[in-house]
Amino acid sequence: MNVWQPESGETLLARAPVTFATGAAPHVRGMRWFRDAERNDIQHDLQGWPEGPSFSPRSSGDTVAHRLLRGAAKVTGASVMAALGAAGGNISTPSSADSGSDTPSDPANEVDDFPVMWAAPDTVARTLPWQLDPGRADQKHWRTHLIVTDRRVLVVQLPYDGKKLEAVDDEILWQIPRTEVAAVEPRNFKEGEDFTIAFTDGSWCRLSCRSRRQLTRYLMRAPELLSVADLNPAQRKAVLDYAREIEMPGSVTPVITRNSCGHLNVDILLPDRLTSAFGASEENIVLDEEGCEVAFSDYHPEDL
Repeated sequence: MNVWQPESGETLLARAPVTFATGAAPHVRGMRWFRDAERNDIQHDLQGWPEGPSFSPRSSGDTVAHRLLRGAAKVTGASVMAALGAAGGNISTPSSADSGSDTPSDPANEVDDFPVMWAAPDTVARTLPWQLDPGRADQKHWRTHLIVTDRRVLVVQLPYDGKKLEAVDDEILWQIPRTEVAAVEPRNFKEGEDFTIAFTDGSWCRLSCRSRRQLTRYLMRAPELLSVADLNPAQRKAVLDYAREIEMPGSVTPVITRNSCGHLNVDILLPDRLTSAFGASEENIVLDEEGCEVAFSDYHPEDL
């Protein structure tokens, strides 16, 4: 098995499964488009891409019917869940780490249309791999992960087996230097799992990730990384005690960043928790100036 590793002196910051996003508004639900700067469909012009589904936005009548069907399905589902709960069933549903919103922040690109690639010819977004597209890639047997380091952003593909999640065999599909990332913006419409990456040449993409916070907090700004030796004695002791508590291997180095409020974020990515389904799982602690753990209720916005 081949697990991607950073180069000497390079720090792995985050890794999680991603795909191109999918429309959620009734007009574009379940759809996505690949556009140029004039909003033309370019999916047939993308070099090396296999044919994929072509979508047409729903008409007003179709949208109303679709909304009614979804409403009926939700009512039925809620009734079934209530019945199972009343019968003593242990019912749980997956949730995102981020909160969604019923209010679109960009109606033109979330309600009327849903581009997941916006790219003029010869721009970075056009180089993204087709394997990110759920309409083209076999999601039952393959996953794509986005990897963020202090130097690069990469996309790898790996096999997926629901019975062997720990089996990781990476193939690099795409990579760029961090310097080509101009901005990253969370998109909260509906599920709160989407985010856009804008590149320095004006192109952008919209991706979806259930562990969005892990990726975006390190993508949105290039962090100033600290070593344990950079900390004051109380903070240093707290980090080393925490590393022992979670049995951090000697080959792993904590990712330590100082937030603008003065708190320290300490993320430790444990190799034995890397899976094809969830990517790299982190152990995390936030410390104050005295080396005391900050309770979640006392987090500042920049700590998240």
